[in-house]
Amino acid sequence: MATKRPDIEFLTSKARQIRKDILNMLASAGSGHTGGSLSIVEILVCLYHYKLRHDPNDAQWTDRDRLILSKGHGCPALYAVLADCGYFPREELWTLRKFGSRLQGHPEKGLPGIEASTGSLGQGISIAVGMALSAKLDGRDNKVYCILGDGETNEGQVWEAAMTAAHYKLDNLIAIVDHNKFQIDGPVHEVKNLEPYRRKWMAFGWKVKECDGHDFDSLMDALDWAEKVKNHPAAVIAHTIKGKGVSFMENDNRWHGVAPVREDLEKALKELEEE
Repeated sequence: MATKRPDIEFLTSKARQIRKDILNMLASAGSGHTGGSLSIVEILVCLYHYKLRHDPNDAQWTDRDRLILSKGHGCPALYAVLADCGYFPREELWTLRKFGSRLQGHPEKGLPGIEASTGSLGQGISIAVGMALSAKLDGRDNKVYCILGDGETNEGQVWEAAMTAAHYKLDNLIAIVDHNKFQIDGPVHEVKNLEPYRRKWMAFGWKVKECDGHDFDSLMDALDWAEKVKNHPAAVIAHTIKGKGVSFMENDNRWHGVAPVREDLEKALKELEEE
C-alpha cells in the first residue's frame, strides 16, 4: 500500500499498458470478455498501486488485504495487473484460455494473487463477507475489497450478502461496483432497472459514495473515504464506460464477450499509442 498518492501520470501510463496487454491477451486467446475488462482497468490499477496492502513476493502474507473479483469474466484486467506487479511472469499472459494454462477464462485459485475462484455471478460478495467476518473474529485489520458488475447485482444473493455484512457491521469490507451500464443482454436499465441504486445500498445498511471510475483522483478520494467508514460496510459505485480506452468499443455491447481479431487489435493498439 502506498504511503502517499502515486503520480497521476504514472497511474495513467500503467492503465494504458494494462489495456494493451488485455487486448493482446484476448486476441491471442481468440475469446474472452473485452468490454468489461477494459472498464475496470483504473479501478484495479488504483487498488494495486495505491490502496491494497499486498506483497507479490509473498502472495499468502497473512496481513494482506484481499481482492475478490466477483465479476470473474473481467479477469484479463486482473491478470494483467497481477503480472505487472510481479505475481507471475508477464509472458504467461499470452497463455490466457489455453489448455493447461493457469489463466483460465474466470479466475481460479492456484494462480498467485487470486483469492477465490469466481465467475458464477453473485457469489463473490458472499465470499468477501466471509473473509471480512473471519478477519473481524480473528482480530485482524485486513480489508476485503470486492469488485462487482452492475448487472451482477440483479442476483438476489448479492443483497442477502449485503444484508449480512451490515448486520455484522463489517467496516473492513468495501464493495466496488463497476457501473458501466451494460450487461450481457443489453443496457442494465432495460434488463432490470437498478435505480434508485445508491439508495438501495443505503437501505441495506451500507455507506455509499459514487465516483468517476476512470478518474484516478476521484477513485482515490472514494477509496480513502471507504477506508475510514466505521460500523458499516462501504460501497463505492464507480461510474465507468464499457470498452473504455478504445473508441469503437466504448459503450458498444457487442464487445461484451467478443475478442478482437487482428484488424481490430491493430486499430485499438494504434489508438492507445496515440493517447
